[in-house]
Amino acid sequence: MSDIITARGLVKHYGDVVALDGLDLTVPEGTVYGLLGPNGAGKTTTVRILTTLLKPDSGSATVDGFDVVKKPNDVRRVIGLTGQYAAVDEYLTGRENLRMFGDLYHLPPAYVKERSAELLDRFDLTDAADRSLRTYSGGMRRRLDLAASLIAKPRVLFLDEPTTGLDPRSRLGLWGVIKDLVADGTTVLLTTQYLEEADQLAEEIVVIDHGRVIAKGTSDVLKDQVGGDRLEVIVSEAGQANLAAEALAPIANGDVTVNVDERRVTAPVTGGSLVLVEAVRALDAAGVPIDDVVLRRPTLDDVFLSLTGHAAEEEK
Repeated sequence: MSDIITARGLVKHYGDVVALDGLDLTVPEGTVYGLLGPNGAGKTTTVRILTTLLKPDSGSATVDGFDVVKKPNDVRRVIGLTGQYAAVDEYLTGRENLRMFGDLYHLPPAYVKERSAELLDRFDLTDAADRSLRTYSGGMRRRLDLAASLIAKPRVLFLDEPTTGLDPRSRLGLWGVIKDLVADGTTVLLTTQYLEEADQLAEEIVVIDHGRVIAKGTSDVLKDQVGGDRLEVIVSEAGQANLAAEALAPIANGDVTVNVDERRVTAPVTGGSLVLVEAVRALDAAGVPIDDVVLRRPTLDDVFLSLTGHAAEEEK
């Protein structure tokens, strides 16, 4: 599998602010590649450079073999872009919007007509195709925006936080569309601050913070960096949380944490489901009644907190 996007040592400053600080990326063809980080981490700046909307101060990047600085027109012919906010015109109908994007790509009218009908059907917008966008919901506008970015059948699709502001149902629907696109051979570079989104869609994830790559790998590889599973116990009485922590210490493979207010005791463990039996026996022997006990894999939230020291949703 060849690499369709490469970036080496990308640096970008906005005055005294360092947006990118030597960023490297390698995106295999035909995959969803997740660029994960909080607001201000450098995700949008990276996308703007790779889509020729912004020039780096230093470093280099290619898309489908074309240098983004030296051959921007060639890059634009092979990419599609959906930004954080819908780029469609609310005074036009859905069909007229797609025709407008086809004209911008200088595509033949007959092709645009056929392609528009195909995309409207694919995104479940056929019934609303001839209505003004002022009547569209937020989810419908985002679907049309994505359809517009596909009018020229791009080899590479950049999705910059595409589900921002969508309700859970619309977000799930868009996830399904993205999976279908990749199944058809499109390469997707997805930026997001929704950890569940990266977990669901991306085959490979890069975590960035302050314009630098701080970790990369599959979802499971990143989770393993946190140190395996988490045993979570809810004790019946808050006053016994510390006693529960002492009882669990011998089976933990790291520090046991206590949240007295939530009556929650958390311990990093190994051994899979068998550790649940050991935990229940240890708590029973210590005379600690519990309301709940669960074994869970670390989430990408845990990963981000472990890597950066702050939550993913914090403003930068």
